[in-house]
Amino acid sequence: MKITNIEIFHADAGWRPWTFIKISTDEDIFGWSECSESNGSPQGMSGVIKDLIPLLIGKDPQKTLSLTEMLQARTKQSSSGLIHKVLAGIENALWDIKGKSLGVPVYSLFGGPIRKEIPLYWSHCGTSRVRTSDLIEKPPIRKLDDLNNFAREIIDSGFRSVKTNICIMEESPYVYMPGFSRSPGGPELILDRILLNHIKTWVSSFRSAVGADINISIDLNFNFKTDGYISICKAIEGYDLSWVEIDSYDPIALKEIKDDISQPIASCENLYGLREYRPFIENRSMDIVIIDVIWNGISKSRSIAEIANSYEMNVATHNHQGYLSTAISSHFCALTPNLRICEMDVDDVPWRNDLFTCPPEIREGNLVLSKQPGWGTEPREEIIKKYPWPK
Repeated sequence: MKITNIEIFHADAGWRPWTFIKISTDEDIFGWSECSESNGSPQGMSGVIKDLIPLLIGKDPQKTLSLTEMLQARTKQSSSGLIHKVLAGIENALWDIKGKSLGVPVYSLFGGPIRKEIPLYWSHCGTSRVRTSDLIEKPPIRKLDDLNNFAREIIDSGFRSVKTNICIMEESPYVYMPGFSRSPGGPELILDRILLNHIKTWVSSFRSAVGADINISIDLNFNFKTDGYISICKAIEGYDLSWVEIDSYDPIALKEIKDDISQPIASCENLYGLREYRPFIENRSMDIVIIDVIWNGISKSRSIAEIANSYEMNVATHNHQGYLSTAISSHFCALTPNLRICEMDVDDVPWRNDLFTCPPEIREGNLVLSKQPGWGTEPREEIIKKYPWPK
């Protein structure tokens, strides 16, 4: 079997693009992966693919690890960021080919699943209703009272774990995201008393609406400095949060936060490879290690999870993209003994089910593991073309 072509596709998924890689072979077996880049440059990924195609055409796609190591060596001087995400996408597409060629799910290639149902949490819960209700065609949250109706929807869904972000409920509500230049507040990232009160109001109102039996986490992203994170965590410690999620590239600063607060800390979703994860795990900078399987590739993701396990730490997945990302993440989750939970967006563009050949089966807040070959689903090119990015 030989690789004959590599293509990259970008679909407009409302508030971010979804990016897919397709590897074609001379035996008409196609490998698919997702490596969506929601805050960077998806078109930059297209350039990376263009540069890497000559290194892969004519190669045997079933030599997954050999090709992955070769690509990492050839891009070693730019080993992180977009290039790392594209390499992970290529690796995951190669595993899809391997599984399809043998007629087995990818998780079977790694010894078979530990679990057949994957626990999920509802990501951007409430967040999407504040910022993109028109795009997802769901009832908007425009005032705090709207949380009560939304809470009934959460409870009826079967999900028992949710994660929200900072929503500022002013006359024109918005999601507070200066760390990604999506709202005021940057680049200084300073927490003041008014903002702290908004955060307390949102978290307390969310807890009051859903009651005591729903697990709530909050993602503070890159939106503050060390002292701001500490102040927020102390201000909301009475609302029984499952974790506070903080993005950081500094393991010492994150450890300082962890040592000064009472809630569990989840972090590391924006890290790439063992080298970047290692100081965070060795310093015990967080309680829960978040791994993005579509940005790291399933092989390296499993290695990161094993290191975390050796330090008695659980892992969770970063997964707020399309259903192919969810499928890839589910195979990793099925193989990982120290799994805590898997992320998934429930609110999304209404044509998401049309885009993928096999939408996931969700049962009472758990994903039922697919038995289909490869990843078990792939995008439909004709639907991608209906929603191109950029328009």
